[in-house]
Amino acid sequence: MPMIRDGIENVRGMVLPDGIADDGHSVGFSRAALVSWHSGLEGKLHQVYVNDRFAGATLDPAQRQLVVQLPSSFEAAVRLEVTAVEPEEAHVDFADALGFTPIDSTRVRLTLLRNQDLPLGATANVYCDHGTGQIDYEAPLNREPVPLWPCRQDKAGFGMAQFATGDFGYESAAAVGFGQGSFGHGQFGLDADTVDWVSPDLSLGTYRFGVSVTDLHGDESAASETEPITVVPPARPAAGCEIVTFDPANNQLTLSVADQP
Repeated sequence: MPMIRDGIENVRGMVLPDGIADDGHSVGFSRAALVSWHSGLEGKLHQVYVNDRFAGATLDPAQRQLVVQLPSSFEAAVRLEVTAVEPEEAHVDFADALGFTPIDSTRVRLTLLRNQDLPLGATANVYCDHGTGQIDYEAPLNREPVPLWPCRQDKAGFGMAQFATGDFGYESAAAVGFGQGSFGHGQFGLDADTVDWVSPDLSLGTYRFGVSVTDLHGDESAASETEPITVVPPARPAAGCEIVTFDPANNQLTLSVADQP
């Protein structure tokens, strides 16, 4: 049975302090947090996901809180989600099925197909338009060229022997193989290799990238260009908030917010 997301409400996370000083300020070096929620589901266990990753599961169907570990996050708020599953699936990671859309990343990931036709020792350079609409091919965005085929043992070889029986990577012995890479682009796993390149942090804007390949002789290919990619930095978490008073009769909380530089 798939996970259940309906019927779970009021998900809250509270960082647990490792200690409290005389002035009332706390420290939380361990970054442990107590996650609590309301759920009307019976006979189910609940899972907690932190920033789209499986963080833990409850042990009892009546349990409605769980302590999880938070990542270091100085520029963005931590995302929490609680789901319900059958007890036998409590430790099955359903992160891929949650359907999260990473729209708030400040980095762009480009996936390059490492085709067997690329020459030995070939490297790739990534260029960017820096939000201007015109890609700058004078200065690559990567600090070092991206290696594609650094050594001959990785190449498929001459194809004269049986699959995966050659020596030193020849005859496809070192090829990615079935289902390990971008399967479907080549023959029986050949050309399935992919190379990922991740950009440095980018500010808010729309960017276009160009990728070219250079061989050992310094000859550079024509660039392949991407479509415009929008980068949206994540919202910063609330900072400088302090509780002034709380009136339990009216359920009214008063906060003060300090000016941030």
